[in-house]
Amino acid sequence: MNYSGMKVLIMGLGINGGGLESARYLAQHGADITVTDLRDEKILAPSLEKLQNLSAIRYVLGRHEMADFEKADMVIKNPGVKPDSPFLKASQRIETDISLFLASNPARLTAVTGSKGKSSTASALHWVLSKAHKQKIFSGKALLGGNITISPLSFLEELDPNDDVVLELSSWQLGDLKARVKKDGTALLKPRCAVITSILPDHLDRYGTMESYVADKRIIYQGQDKDDVTIAGDDQWGKSFFAESNARHLVYSEKELPDGIFGAWLTDKGSGFARFGDNKTVEIVPSTLKVPGFHQKKNLLAAGLSLFDLGIPADFIRENLGDFPGIEHRLEFFYEKNGIRFYNDTTATIPEASARAVLAFEKAPILVTGGTDKNLDFSPFVDVANKAKAIILLAGTGSEKLKILLDKKNISYKGPFDNLDNAVKESLSFAKEGDIVVLSPGCTSFGMFINEFDRGAKWKESVKRLA
Repeated sequence: MNYSGMKVLIMGLGINGGGLESARYLAQHGADITVTDLRDEKILAPSLEKLQNLSAIRYVLGRHEMADFEKADMVIKNPGVKPDSPFLKASQRIETDISLFLASNPARLTAVTGSKGKSSTASALHWVLSKAHKQKIFSGKALLGGNITISPLSFLEELDPNDDVVLELSSWQLGDLKARVKKDGTALLKPRCAVITSILPDHLDRYGTMESYVADKRIIYQGQDKDDVTIAGDDQWGKSFFAESNARHLVYSEKELPDGIFGAWLTDKGSGFARFGDNKTVEIVPSTLKVPGFHQKKNLLAAGLSLFDLGIPADFIRENLGDFPGIEHRLEFFYEKNGIRFYNDTTATIPEASARAVLAFEKAPILVTGGTDKNLDFSPFVDVANKAKAIILLAGTGSEKLKILLDKKNISYKGPFDNLDNAVKESLSFAKEGDIVVLSPGCTSFGMFINEFDRGAKWKESVKRLA
């Protein structure tokens, strides 16, 4: 694409890659760049440092100027910016790093969304696809990007049609792609495989209703046709996706699928089996994995279906999913001291995810949880909270709601603590040899931390310093 001489405004530089890579990519292709962000130089320092060699970039930090939006030929918005922003309404053309990537991507695309599990599923897909390319099952290479904090613009120019790209897409990123088409009239987003993980209440502070939230998730398959595949669960949300999608349908389930339904399921022994059009049943997920949790098996089951549909042999899928080590910030085992194992599950930002963390281990964990509310129902967590050995709360509006529910059920807790070190010290006071301590907040990170990744990094740092 030729952006030479174009006046481009980057709205939201951020620290997770999208704004940074958009600025770098467009500047290298001749655009006249202005970067604007409500945050200041101190917070944005990691991103600003990476752009210091691009002297042609103008910065407007700590504020937005309406004139910048009115004069820009194109605005690149951060997905966190709400579409009804008055600054965006004044803009001539609005794009994102994802839309720029999709307009030029030559590679085969697998896209993953969902409320929870999408990062693990996308990473597992990339893990096996990378192995498949190295083993010459496919030519080319496999790359991973999107909401997982890797902008696909960072690798766009190294792609060719023999490559595989896995994109993790949030509801916000998908919402920015609604009804978008290429110059030839085809959908901008048309993944060969669209994978939808668990749908649970999330971001209701922004969307208001589940229907509005899920409407953005639906965009992942709306450009697909019969040459593609949509993969979803067997719950009511999954059934509604299949009713709309024009692609082939594959379902994943916790129980064996009825005859005539193609997809995959988990057995009582924990293995995952798949059945396709020839009715042959093959094992694609082993009974033992390196990452704990029943929900992780469902994520890998969805990934395995996509891989099998892409043409990778079942034995190869099963072997490599069994070796998948998991990813940072998702039930991540990162430290052991005096026989106590410490886990980082900071991206558990909804109550259901924290509930899963409580149930993920063979032994009741010591749980550090809580934070800022986003208008969610905490009862799914409270229903299993008595299975934790101890509960330590972090300060925030979510924790204030959680305290009321825990008190009603006579479930004890410590805190809330507005200092992470104090929360770590409190968790250590309960921990003995053989115990598990896990950070799984069930809330957003805002207030005490920049974002959930900052929260996870600071948790690991504090544990290693104090344990």
